[in-house]
Amino acid sequence: MQKDIKILRDLAQRYKEISANPVQKTRRDLWRKHNSLKDTIPLIYVRAFAWHEMPESKCVCEDQFFRQYEGFLRNRLFWASLNDDSVFEPWVTMQAVYRQAEWGLDVQQYHHYAAEEDGVPRGAYKSDYPLKTPEDQKKISAQHEIDEKQTAANAERLRDAIGDLITINVIRAPFYRGFGSDISTYLGHLRGIENFMADMYDNPVWLHRLVKFMGDSILQLQTAAEAAGDWGLTAHENQAMPYAEELPDPAPNVNGVKRKQLWAFMASQEFTCVSPAMHNEFLLQYQLPILKHFGLVAYGCCEDLTPKIDMLRQIPNLRRIAVSPMANVARCAEQIGRDYVLSYRPSPADMVSYGFNEERIRKIISRDLGLCRRSHVDITLKDVQTVENDPDRVRRWVQLTREIISEVWR
Repeated sequence: MQKDIKILRDLAQRYKEISANPVQKTRRDLWRKHNSLKDTIPLIYVRAFAWHEMPESKCVCEDQFFRQYEGFLRNRLFWASLNDDSVFEPWVTMQAVYRQAEWGLDVQQYHHYAAEEDGVPRGAYKSDYPLKTPEDQKKISAQHEIDEKQTAANAERLRDAIGDLITINVIRAPFYRGFGSDISTYLGHLRGIENFMADMYDNPVWLHRLVKFMGDSILQLQTAAEAAGDWGLTAHENQAMPYAEELPDPAPNVNGVKRKQLWAFMASQEFTCVSPAMHNEFLLQYQLPILKHFGLVAYGCCEDLTPKIDMLRQIPNLRRIAVSPMANVARCAEQIGRDYVLSYRPSPADMVSYGFNEERIRKIISRDLGLCRRSHVDITLKDVQTVENDPDRVRRWVQLTREIISEVWR
């Protein structure tokens, strides 16, 4: 146990020094302007870097509780070495323990093959969808209830280990936020994409009833969490750095805030093959009552939103729109203009996953940044499943991307 604590303390001290670097303030200021639609150079956000392939990812703590925070700290130390524009905050976040999650059901996943790394299955999988008939809707429920005793015990244990070195932030916001609140994600998990797409034609009345139930449940529990004082300033969700002049900055253990003080994030990946009309009918109209309670909204992840940007203008507090690798960058940039932040997401395969071809990278990013020249644009590298075990590849990508930005953004 003492060996685990020593490992954790050494990592926490190193992370504390990184979070205290003056560059963090510079980055906060840039993101604050950028997300408030003021001109900045394109900012770079590395969201994924094939962490499981990095030698630094190997944890050595024996205690599973400490091991998860060891993993967090090792991840952030490596991430900081990439020198993107991510902000590293001077705290370690601990999630409150919920009494219920995932709509009260155990969604079984059947993996296609048993490849494992550190005991974690990897690769494609198939879920056993629990909502097979309309009657099965009775099985699902959502609630916001925190196990206060276990949460307090966890917080005390982590504070005893490293709390004198770095702030321990306990986040109490509902499980049903971000992907947990966009309806689309769990509609896919519970009913199955192929099934709910058929339901749009074969059983639209039930599908409306199901999606409305999910949306109403999410709104109700988010409202209850606000009344209980469980939303805090580290509950921002926007798939980037959540700084904006219109909202308070993230801060640890500042609870009792209103949703109007926070970013919300939603996506619609499971609806990527659904027409704008049906997307609006079966999803967006049920997302809107949830989103309107937040200060600012980021929408989209990996789905192609090219034909749906006009539809998204219904979101009154929309601020960021994802332009995924599958999207038409030119058409998106034309539609988004300077009304929103354009979150440009080049294909990780083209960028870092099959070799490091500087000519290819330069050609793609130069072309696309040129198309976005009028926009408030940032660049997100995400969904990197492999870098062919090259620990330096993403770091070199960041350096090259900065060079390209300096050439294009004059």
